[in-house]
Amino acid sequence: MKKFDYMAKYGYEQLIYFYDKETGLKGITAIHDTTLGPALGGTRLWNYATEEEAAEDALRLARGMTYKNAAAGLNIGGGKTVLIGDATKVKSEAYFRALGRYVQSLNGRYITAEDVNTSVEDMDYVMMETDYVVGLRKTSGDPSPFTALGVYVGIKASCKEKFGSDSVKGLTVAVQGVGHVGYYVVKHLVEEGANVIISDINQANIDKVTSDFKVKVVKADEIYSVDCDVYTPCALGATINDETIPQLKCKIVAGSANNVLKEARHGEILQEKGILYAPDYVINAGGVINVYQEMLGYDINEATNKVNSIYDKLLEVYKIAREEKISTSIAADRMAEKRIAKMKNVRSNYIKR
Repeated sequence: MKKFDYMAKYGYEQLIYFYDKETGLKGITAIHDTTLGPALGGTRLWNYATEEEAAEDALRLARGMTYKNAAAGLNIGGGKTVLIGDATKVKSEAYFRALGRYVQSLNGRYITAEDVNTSVEDMDYVMMETDYVVGLRKTSGDPSPFTALGVYVGIKASCKEKFGSDSVKGLTVAVQGVGHVGYYVVKHLVEEGANVIISDINQANIDKVTSDFKVKVVKADEIYSVDCDVYTPCALGATINDETIPQLKCKIVAGSANNVLKEARHGEILQEKGILYAPDYVINAGGVINVYQEMLGYDINEATNKVNSIYDKLLEVYKIAREEKISTSIAADRMAEKRIAKMKNVRSNYIKR
């Protein structure tokens, strides 16, 4: 991967590698764009096969955060941190406090939070060393329920667009991945009367959901071919690709996973197949909307109201796609890019605050 060429092509600002010998902390922070404000994006801990794979993930996720934050109407830019390691072995107080010190060294250009394999408890350790962390237990707590709420209202908006009604009662929804976010998505859907089918590579997640809700379980590789109204990916990304698209029997793709489309062209293919795609960074913005409220003075009612606005954001995306005869993924990009460009012009003159 030619990193400088990639950064130049997609407008990145920084790519920072860091290492702590004492704790074995190895990580990469990517800052994509800070036009709207400091870069905000969570810290993901994953046992990446190579350093190149980790860097590519950090870069892709950071750019996604720029678009997510812009589309959600937040005054923050996009960034992401990935840590390389086995989450079952490397975690400790010292490990996350070391991370906090590296975040602090960026002097506020980047603000972190929890993400895959990191928790509110981990962020409490990070907070001991930096002022630039959100998603804390003492304020907004676990963002998963808010991400799930956004996905739920996003599914309803997508049903409104596709079927003329936003009710999910009686519809069949296939949820891939029922961890922290997926569990709450299932809860919302079941409570409204949807028929839910789930899959997960983690048996403990399946056991928890099946003990609490009446759902059907299928094998992980069977979820794509389930005959359903909505396919809801809530695991890792790239599940919409050349191999899975021919298997899809859904009418809507709407879920919490980041980078659902393996390649940009897959959004066009979904459109050609008549499948409505809810752009991932629009529908899954509930978590970041919630933690952003910490920066303003946390109010759970205000956070909830803003997460519910994802419904209207998606309808706006669908309207742009219809009027301009483009895919919904391109429509979402245009909506986000338009806001960034406008704010760049508004903020071109210096005003001391």
